[in-house]
Amino acid sequence: MPEISTSATAQKAGPDPRRWKALAFIAIAQLMVVLDATIVNIALPSAQSDLGISDANRQWVITAYALAFGGLLLFGGRIADMWGRKRTFVTGLAGFAAASALGGAATGETMMLVARALQGAFGALLAPAALSLLAVMFTDGKERAKAFGIYGAIAGGGGAIGLILGGVLTEYMDWRWTFYVNVPFAIIAALGAATVIREPGGTRNRAALDIPGVILSTLGLVSLVYGFTRAETDGWRDGGTIGMFVAAAVLLVSFALVEAKVRTPLLPLRVVTDRNRGGIYLSLGLATIAMFGLFLFLTYYLQVVKGYSPVRTGVAFLPMVAGMITGSTQIGARLMTRVPSRLLMAPGFLVAALGMLLLTQLEVDSSYPALILPAEILLGLGLGTAFMPAMSLATHGVQPSDAGVASAMVNTSQQVGGAIGTALLNTIAASATTSYVTSHVAEATTKPAQQMLKLEAMVHGYTSAIWWAVGILLVSATIVTVFVNARGQGGQSPAKPADSEATGDDAEPVLVAMH
Repeated sequence: MPEISTSATAQKAGPDPRRWKALAFIAIAQLMVVLDATIVNIALPSAQSDLGISDANRQWVITAYALAFGGLLLFGGRIADMWGRKRTFVTGLAGFAAASALGGAATGETMMLVARALQGAFGALLAPAALSLLAVMFTDGKERAKAFGIYGAIAGGGGAIGLILGGVLTEYMDWRWTFYVNVPFAIIAALGAATVIREPGGTRNRAALDIPGVILSTLGLVSLVYGFTRAETDGWRDGGTIGMFVAAAVLLVSFALVEAKVRTPLLPLRVVTDRNRGGIYLSLGLATIAMFGLFLFLTYYLQVVKGYSPVRTGVAFLPMVAGMITGSTQIGARLMTRVPSRLLMAPGFLVAALGMLLLTQLEVDSSYPALILPAEILLGLGLGTAFMPAMSLATHGVQPSDAGVASAMVNTSQQVGGAIGTALLNTIAASATTSYVTSHVAEATTKPAQQMLKLEAMVHGYTSAIWWAVGILLVSATIVTVFVNARGQGGQSPAKPADSEATGDDAEPVLVAMH
């Protein structure tokens, strides 16, 4: 059917040529947030030594960020909808820069943990604001495809870039620069955003904030992420771990019940019950489990088993980053407006599963060019091709006034997926390693044989967990095939009148195309 404009505002305003400049600054901000999830991991041993952080508390340098970021994402997304995405975006950048400077200047454990929590909190403002700005600024199908192609490449490859940058900064400068490096990124992005971003009119949500929803969702997500984090260190049968999962279930179910009844919900259920968006959130979360597991095991394999330096390890991930950029910008962006999204996403996940399948053949003496390199290329191409239309479809057809919270759900699914991936796959690997050592220890009678047994057991643990990652990617492909039925994304779908309740008088739909 022909395009239908339901917004006088959108008709008068027309396309703003500055949005492409705005995309550059949004991309810088998104890269900063994504790479921060991995850049600190490489610097952690040095930071721990300098600051006197105990072994028991070192995990909190990672966990403090994850809990604040994951727990506050929905709140941050709704703040962007209500307060204005540009204002939220710039505020998030300023806060993230200040928190990063605090972390770089940390003189002790407490100061570091506070800085990491603040980074997570301001990241929870920044990330959904960035994605929702793209959703409301790019409504033409072809332009939207290009914009989300760039965004998808950054979202997929940023973690690997963080490994490279973290290795270089830690090895050649100082661990503190893994924090300070965020400051110039944030300043450039904030100044650029303030100058060129023009948020379309009629997209803000003027409804009252759902305070019970904020409290229940934040506590529920924090409990869920912490439960998986605790499972990694204390085990799945630990009383505290079980308690966190029970609390998360109670809180999140209560949150869903509240959202179904309140007049102005934090997360309108229409956002997640739509079969396309629901399928996207679920498949992205599962794919992130596999991807985080890959980063974890391949990093350890290259550094511990193959003896690579941190910098060489980071460089070894470059082919996967290149594959993601190619899959996202050259395959996904070119085809997104021409074919149904599932015909990009499902094959993308299958190609990634094939790359992961190659890595199940890892051995102690495996060749990087012969095995790891082709596996990385397949993984990058597959995930890049799948992530790109997924990022776009996750906000496709949603009320403009709900774009922030819909964007937050993308980040939430990835954050929870990352927490699950790290805990679940690490537990599987550790169990398989222990079993291998137990069954082969009698054969290792000399010191060299014992050392080789240790390496073989580690690799056996990695490949056992990678088999699970293969299965998870196959499940992602299946979910996409079953649930995602949207046609080519030639423009934004219209918001239905029934969906507009409690969005406020300023929440007008933008130019849309009916499917």
